Amino acid sequence: MKTLKLLSISLAFLCISFAADAQRGARIGYIDMEYILESVPEYKEAQKQLDGKVQRWKADIEKKSQEIDQMKLNLANERVLLTTELIEEREEEIKILEDEMIKYQQDRFGPNGDLMIQRRQLVQPIQDQVFNIVQEIAENKKYDFIFDKSADVVMLFAAKRNDISETVLRSINRSNKRKEVTSRKEKREVEQRESLSDEEDEAVTEREKALEDKKNEREAAMAERKRVRDSIREVKRLEFQRRRDSLLDVRKRRQDSIRNVRNGGAPPVDDGDGDGDGGK
Repeated sequence: MKTLKLLSISLAFLCISFAADAQRGARIGYIDMEYILESVPEYKEAQKQLDGKVQRWKADIEKKSQEIDQMKLNLANERVLLTTELIEEREEEIKILEDEMIKYQQDRFGPNGDLMIQRRQLVQPIQDQVFNIVQEIAENKKYDFIFDKSADVVMLFAAKRNDISETVLRSINRSNKRKEVTSRKEKREVEQRESLSDEEDEAVTEREKALEDKKNEREAAMAERKRVRDSIREVKRLEFQRRRDSLLDVRKRRQDSIRNVRNGGAPPVDDGDGDGDGGK
């Protein structure tokens, strides 16, 4: 009850603060951390690797569970044939394996397990980078409040114009490009891009995306034309191979017929179809 009262007081003060800031024209923005993370290539690749580990861990647990179930089934079927001591030994063995499986689950998926630790390790560097960028944006553009839309803050309405996720993401991409620069030309290009305003950078990004889409469309069209062309060539090749094999077969039959005559045998009667089988 006391906690609820303190929460109500805190919310009241927060509302009063918002009201006061609104009267003086407070500037409020927000980010979507989930969207930012999903748009960072390094995070996506690391997440893919982590997902692979999770699948292997689940497979290990499933295998252990099946082994335990089979042991329980075997014990149930053989119980009437076993002594009390053997039954107790089997049950103790099953209990040990069950405890090992539970420990394995906790070590992998528990609150302090490998999954939670590796997720924190995966997210922490990007979160730190986002935090620093948000601080810089807030100072440069005079924001009073910047929230995380994907966090536990209840956001009943959020105008898109206040979303600075793209600005944060562009800053992350710029930082990554600076690390990848290896030549003076690339360094100049990065510096020119960084000198653009957010609006200019967004316009350039849109143009680059449009060019990339057109390039992908051209490549897809070229791939389709190549597929059709290769298909036609394959049909012609098979037809040529069929005709060639047929001619070689006719030639071989004639040679066999001539050889047979020379060896004193009677030549086969030609039925007129060119295959030398005498109508058989």
